[in-house]
Amino acid sequence: MRKPRARFSPSASVPASEAERDTTPLRPASYSDAGLSELFLDMIAAEQGASANTIDAYRRDLADLSHYLGRRRKSIASADTEALRGYLADLDTRGFASSSVARRLSALRHLFRFLLSERIRVDDPAAILAGPKRGRGLPKVLSIADVDRLLSCARQEADAAEGPAGLRAARLYCLLEVLYATGLRVSELVSLPRTAARGDARMIVVRGKGDKERLVPLNSSAKQAMTRYLATAAAAEKAAAGNKKAAAVSKWLFPSFGESGHLTRQHFGRDLKELAMRAGLPPRLVSPHVLRHAFASHLLHNGADLRIVQTLLGHSDISTTQIYTHVVEDRLKSLVRDLHPLAEG
Repeated sequence: MRKPRARFSPSASVPASEAERDTTPLRPASYSDAGLSELFLDMIAAEQGASANTIDAYRRDLADLSHYLGRRRKSIASADTEALRGYLADLDTRGFASSSVARRLSALRHLFRFLLSERIRVDDPAAILAGPKRGRGLPKVLSIADVDRLLSCARQEADAAEGPAGLRAARLYCLLEVLYATGLRVSELVSLPRTAARGDARMIVVRGKGDKERLVPLNSSAKQAMTRYLATAAAAEKAAAGNKKAAAVSKWLFPSFGESGHLTRQHFGRDLKELAMRAGLPPRLVSPHVLRHAFASHLLHNGADLRIVQTLLGHSDISTTQIYTHVVEDRLKSLVRDLHPLAEG
């Protein structure tokens, strides 16, 4: 359990309730940009349960802001609204997409609200900033035929390869089957525990954003791919060990020798793009997130309820899932056209 974050107080002898009523700033000049960033990151980790990926993204965004302000002899503690507007304009000049600029602006607003609440600043220079206008973009979605091509290519490679190459091919095929069967986020997929493949379980427990858990069903194809992958991995471990003492079994379903102990999302993303190329699909259109989109879109196209898809994807807000409603709209139009008694043939 995370320890509650200690709230700043101008004096240890002043009760917290009185300190909170005091509006005197806590000498902003005494805080470095790096120090303020870490205080903020500590807050979102402890109080909001932000994931490691979210924290890393915020850290990169704030480091970029600090670099921009530093070149103009300003800091996070002293930046004004005009300086922040200049930063957003600089992002646009550097070719950032409007969605990326909007995400950076969200980070700024979050940061400066935190600094205001902690009395490190007496104002919020990001409060009146306007974000870029964004159209409602539709997610990239592979067709069912495209997904079948990917899965078929991965299965054929797993059938043909042997040795270490066979293990990698079986792992990739397993990753694809599980991803398309569940719609997991890539970070959730690569960090699945080994217990997810136990016995005849038809549901797996997934720990998602904010450490929230949800149950996700597995289909028979995904279970078979898991069983095949684990058998291939066990054979490879036995062959490598020989007469030596067997190494400890990893707790991860997709282990690696990296710092995290499991396969990284970047590694899986590269493997998937290479597979797309071999399957005759444009690599730029294929990624783990695109397969997650395909999972949701194909379910909705075949009549699944939007609320069910929201639960399976782990979206806390239905508005996030509604990006897929274009699929539902197309299906409803088709139903009216084909089934309405007065519809023209």
